Amino acid sequence: MTKLYMHRFTLIVLLLMFGMVLAACNSKDDATGDTATETEKPSEVAETEEDEKAAEEGPKKGGTIVGAMYSAPAGMFNPIFYEDSYEANIIDFVFEGLVSQNESLEFIPSLAEKWETNDDQTEITFFLQEGVKWHDGEEFTADDVVYTYKAMSDPDYESAGGVRANYVQPLLGYDEYQSGETDEFVGVVADGDYKVTFKFAEPNVSPLYYASFPIIPEHIFKDIPVKDIPEAPESLQPNKLIGTGPFKFTDMIEREQYVLSRNDDYWKGAPLLDEIVWKVVAQSVMIGLLEKGEIDFVASPGGIAPADYDIVNDFGNVVIVEQADFGYQLLGFKHNHRTTADVESGALTPDNWVPNKKLSDPKVRQAIAYAVNRVGLVGEGHGEGLLHGRGQPINSPIAQQMWAYDENAVTKYDYDPAKAEAMLDEAGYVDVNGDGFREDPDGNEWVLNMDYPLGNELRERSAPIIQADLEKVGIKVNLRQPSEMSVYVPELTDDNTDWDLYLIGWNLSSTDPDPSGLWATRAGYNFSRWNNPKSEELLQKAVKAPEAFDQKYREEVYAEWQKLFSEDLPALLLYAQNSLWAYNDRIQGIKILPHTMYQDSHEWWVEDAE
Repeated sequence: MTKLYMHRFTLIVLLLMFGMVLAACNSKDDATGDTATETEKPSEVAETEEDEKAAEEGPKKGGTIVGAMYSAPAGMFNPIFYEDSYEANIIDFVFEGLVSQNESLEFIPSLAEKWETNDDQTEITFFLQEGVKWHDGEEFTADDVVYTYKAMSDPDYESAGGVRANYVQPLLGYDEYQSGETDEFVGVVADGDYKVTFKFAEPNVSPLYYASFPIIPEHIFKDIPVKDIPEAPESLQPNKLIGTGPFKFTDMIEREQYVLSRNDDYWKGAPLLDEIVWKVVAQSVMIGLLEKGEIDFVASPGGIAPADYDIVNDFGNVVIVEQADFGYQLLGFKHNHRTTADVESGALTPDNWVPNKKLSDPKVRQAIAYAVNRVGLVGEGHGEGLLHGRGQPINSPIAQQMWAYDENAVTKYDYDPAKAEAMLDEAGYVDVNGDGFREDPDGNEWVLNMDYPLGNELRERSAPIIQADLEKVGIKVNLRQPSEMSVYVPELTDDNTDWDLYLIGWNLSSTDPDPSGLWATRAGYNFSRWNNPKSEELLQKAVKAPEAFDQKYREEVYAEWQKLFSEDLPALLLYAQNSLWAYNDRIQGIKILPHTMYQDSHEWWVEDAE
């Protein structure tokens, strides 16, 4: 049986004023999205009848599918504490939120069956699904929702490594509870077992976004201090992880294999598959295993390499999905470093941060931006490049699919090494001793340390290319040995070090364009330790009611913020790579959404199930 589909989404998201959108559970974002198109080769038409016959026979129960990821999860599988996308590959099948999203990025019911807001948009009340069970048989209730958000508001949450405080900061009484001034948590309140209300300190323009976080079980964690949750077996180990999702995390060989087994009591109906097995596979051998059927799908993060597209396109048993990615790769600039005392205590205290003098001049960061050949990395007009043209350089850290993305508001750093050299000369960074590398304005050696992680082959190959680009304009770069993500991310977070430049990629939220989760000063993911008061002012202004209920107003504020970002440069955005997902056509029932292919995995089935 031979079948090949290519899906291309050209998605334009146009949201109505939030005050109108969030009135009831059947409210819709005003959005349009091209549906996936299907094309078949002439030689494949005969097989279509066989496919249709199999579909007519209906879904089959049983079977195992194998997914591949090219880096091992760091090992944290608790939604409120995890950090990397590889951990999310487990979490996405185990845990659920009150709402999810459809193909148009509209919020739709999940653990909540409906919701309503009050007149002034300071409260949103959810009516929960009844009969939902946790994996251990306990009933899911409103108390679990309250507990999840209370834990993320806990005074010890951030110091324990929590990086998602942005979901709780707008809640009523957050500051008082987080600071320890009061023991009463009033931001999320249960009214019986199946009704829960989120209360905000001010009218909120996107309450569904803040209420969309995966829920964890109160009965599992209530007796564990929040500061100890990251070390608890219930956050780390198979058969200890308890969610409401369609699959249970049942076994692992750490750094090699992770097994998800069917949840027979799943509230939407027992999954058809017996198991989903994740294997950690080197990117260099993934495609061969996909062709042989030893792995069944390759998706987030990264998917198949652009260089392998034509090879996979010739496989007779694989479906390819190509669409714009919700994310980007970046070259980060360490503006500041945390103190050792703050690292040891887990504090994010901007007033204590130590400026990184090697990159403190914005002209230097801009010169670096002009010196990096981003188009060359992508491949447009410069040979095949690393992406073979399947992606594009971007200049804004807001997802291109979002209504707030504004390419015209930003500085576009075209490859211009001559301009980079002139800017460095003007800033006083010149080659004093004639060795080909520039010294700083005081005549001291100027070397930028650059770090990057293993796992993503494109990122690994980008690192020495970027080093070479910078050295062409006289910037000496100490490209250090890469490390596994499980080591890299903690070192990047605990940054009382000599890091200057770093490579990382971000998968962006599909729920709202607000970039504060990555770039607000106190955001855990603000690894650049960017501390710009004007940025803080604009980020807060963009979500402050009542003005922010007007989408046009938010667009204007975010345009000003994007301009600021591109000028002050906490990072140089390298490129947005097209998502290239692939799966064996023995798998049926997969729904391709703009941001995931893991939706409704309980409906997946395989034709050869016995």
